[in-house]
Amino acid sequence: MTFRELSARVLEPLSMYTMVFGIVALCQPWVEVLHRYGVTITLAGLIGFSVFSKIKPLPKEEGQ
Repeated sequence: MTFRELSARVLEPLSMYTMVFGIVALCQPWVEVLHRYGVTITLAGLIGFSVFSKIKPLPKEEGQ
């Protein structure tokens, strides 16, 4: 598996889940540490998604 395939299959969805987790962490009132770092978690997911969404796998060749 190349880095481009890894980016499309794993890292891009992981960064989306990180953004969703950051929003949930920001909105919940029970754990103060999650509430405190909710914006940071969301921002990290957003930056990761911005980077990994630009890296697309190369098209498959027809002969293979």
